[in-house]
Amino acid sequence: MPTILCFGDSNTHGLAPIVDFENQDPRYARRWPVVMAEMLAWDLVEEGLPGRTFQFPCPIMGPHMDGRIGLFMALESHGPIDAVTIMLGTNDQKVHFDASPAEIVAGASLLIDVCMSDEMQARHGGFEPILIAPPAPAERGLLADEFVGANTKAEQVTEGLRDLALARDVTFFNAGSVIETSQTDGIHFDEAAHEILGKAIAQFIIDETATE
Repeated sequence: MPTILCFGDSNTHGLAPIVDFENQDPRYARRWPVVMAEMLAWDLVEEGLPGRTFQFPCPIMGPHMDGRIGLFMALESHGPIDAVTIMLGTNDQKVHFDASPAEIVAGASLLIDVCMSDEMQARHGGFEPILIAPPAPAERGLLADEFVGANTKAEQVTEGLRDLALARDVTFFNAGSVIETSQTDGIHFDEAAHEILGKAIAQFIIDETATE
């Protein structure tokens, strides 16, 4: 049975939209990686960390939010794997990072480098990275001040990730083509969106596998 590693942030972790910082709902049981793995009938390894970025140590949440550190740890902790999904880039658009779309995409390129390195490919007997662009964040609710201007920036980030995947011959999926962020906080996905995204990515993998 193939094994897929899902590497990402709070939206891979399955965090519910935030309505109260003091009384946050637990993560969804049917988060999109669970839905996807169920439809594929594959083994699932989940590595979703709220706050994670492509490449930035966070001055508020800590240096371990740097995805480069996390990806090395995940790929060396688990395996062998047959595929890895990488869905990051939302937190990179926070105001305090002041990152341009080009800088965010450059961070994604570093993670692709890690995946495609001879060391990691040999460790797992070869595996396929799947780069997923997250849906655009919106300035809503309790997180609005952290993501001022992100909605505009997100379109360029998505285009940049698509171009990167094409240039590196890596599989690409645009999550924003099938779901939107919650109307509650503009960042996280509601239960229905997790269900839709999980099924859409599973079908995408099925279709991609059929054409190989």
